[in-house]
Amino acid sequence: MTPLDFLRRYEFDARSIDGDYYPSAPLTVEEGDRVGVVLMNLGGPETLEDVEPFLYNLLMDPALLDLPVGGHLRRWLCKALAWYRGDAVKEDYELIGGGSPLTRLTKEQAQDLQTHLNEHFGEPAGVDFSTYVAMRYWHPFSEEAAAQMEADGVDKVVLLPLYPQYSTSTSGSSLAYWRALDDANEIPDWPTTSVVEYAANPKYVQALAERIDEGLQRFARDRRGDVQLLFSAHGAPMRDQNQRKDPYCCLVHTTVEQVMKYRGRERPYHTAFQSKTGLTRWLTPTTPDKLKALAEEGVEAVLVVPVTVVTDHVETSYDLDIRVREQAEVAGITHYEVTSGLNTHPLFIEALGEATVAQLELPVDVNQLRIGGDGLSQDYPLRPIEELPLHDVDGSVGRCSHCGGVPKARRWTEPDETPEPDAIQASSEESAISESS
Repeated sequence: MTPLDFLRRYEFDARSIDGDYYPSAPLTVEEGDRVGVVLMNLGGPETLEDVEPFLYNLLMDPALLDLPVGGHLRRWLCKALAWYRGDAVKEDYELIGGGSPLTRLTKEQAQDLQTHLNEHFGEPAGVDFSTYVAMRYWHPFSEEAAAQMEADGVDKVVLLPLYPQYSTSTSGSSLAYWRALDDANEIPDWPTTSVVEYAANPKYVQALAERIDEGLQRFARDRRGDVQLLFSAHGAPMRDQNQRKDPYCCLVHTTVEQVMKYRGRERPYHTAFQSKTGLTRWLTPTTPDKLKALAEEGVEAVLVVPVTVVTDHVETSYDLDIRVREQAEVAGITHYEVTSGLNTHPLFIEALGEATVAQLELPVDVNQLRIGGDGLSQDYPLRPIEELPLHDVDGSVGRCSHCGGVPKARRWTEPDETPEPDAIQASSEESAISESS
């Protein structure tokens, strides 16, 4: 399906807000089935020659950019914009090695997840898990993933966006594109379930907390106590939040609050947004603006945490680590570091495994299989996302203090089941101690 074909098919509707392109109810899996788990991500140019067509695909996405033109006029405009921006963007990629590491790292995540799923769940249940990568704007596209799945004899499908916080312009776009391929009969019509969000999954939260611990080790010992945290999330249009009630902003802040609750709120922290695209207003404050404000307040040491980006690519390796670093230093932030992406962090792979298995009814009780690993697998039962309660606000389901709406994040644990910071396995604690010595 060409970008123009998808542009003509796409319509913003209720599914765009809640991600309900496929059922989020658990999918029954029988012994002998092969389950295809599709890891969805945005993709990135692997060579400098890929930059311009990658930009064109991105700019053509109506779920990401709501341009006032359509059809062939938009196609012409996006080709012109991709050509105009191409050389400047190529320079960015040259500074990080001549291409995006996103595809390579996503494939590594897929392989680790496949191994984890089969070892912990597949073999005991007599089910085979196979993982596939489906990129939105560059190879391997969803069509390529689906073709390989068909060749492999996949029976059931779990769509797993690598965006813990749902947004119409990220997970929503990937799910809508897969749905469009399905409706156009360009891919097989498999029994399918989807993972909408896992913003408050305890393993994901723990993985982020560990990346923060690693990042703090980069500061001189006498500076670590002064470091403030800046969680930097990918931006989204204000229109999506204000007019379309996109849950993204709420989900981002929920993740941040869960991470800092897990850490005991041991230091000041802030949230900002990066990578604005287009001319419309996007979520604020921007990451550079927040860094400037912190510098004006006398803050000199900041650790930036790319909270919504789970795989290193140009937004971390260039935007945060090079461009924003320069802006921070000019503003007066003399000690500036960026945590690495989660990539194949074992806890994050476990989080992806939980998000996948929670959407399946396997021939065995999965909660009897969740012992061991790097996280506290046995401390809370897995339930389908539609059965998870909303996160409480001040002890009751009230209004989100950031967006004013009903909280959107699902709570994976009961209030008294939430793992405490000192409950991480001894191996993780010993690792952190050894790094600080």
